[in-house]
Amino acid sequence: MAMLAAVNAVITVYIGPVNKLLSSLGGPIATSTTTGIYMVYGLLAYYIIRKPGTAVVTYAIGGTIQAMTGTVYGIASCFVAAACYMVIAEIIFAAMRYRNWSAGVLMLAGGAMVPLWFVFAANMFGYTAWPIGVLGIALVVRILSGIFLCGLLTKVLGEALAKTGLLRRFAVSAKG
Repeated sequence: MAMLAAVNAVITVYIGPVNKLLSSLGGPIATSTTTGIYMVYGLLAYYIIRKPGTAVVTYAIGGTIQAMTGTVYGIASCFVAAACYMVIAEIIFAAMRYRNWSAGVLMLAGGAMVPLWFVFAANMFGYTAWPIGVLGIALVVRILSGIFLCGLLTKVLGEALAKTGLLRRFAVSAKG
């Protein structure tokens, strides 16, 4: 968990400026395409470990490391985003009784983690000033990014890592 959170914090340091560039080139819609990348580490940890509370611990570590390494979005955003992601992930996997780890469920989780953070981000970063159509399109693009760049990518990365044998001690490698 800690390793994935640390890797994400480093990636965030580099993707933040890329997102700022996307924003200047294509506005809120272009920058919305990368949303899923910010969330993948916690979902991947959950997929590997498969125990209640994994999202809470992983996203809390990730938010803390992001805040300490610096972010173009401000320290508060690190913790608020992490809290939004952890709550939704925990609810979804509790609803699945920690038994269904299919691509569909991971994609559901990836997409579902977006709207709560979007509401907070809209108020923190002034998205509420956007025209309603732009706001709606940005939300849809972010949800799609969550579905594919978080949910589906989690499944692909998790399966690839499991095949290497590095995860033999974890639930993702258990048969049955």
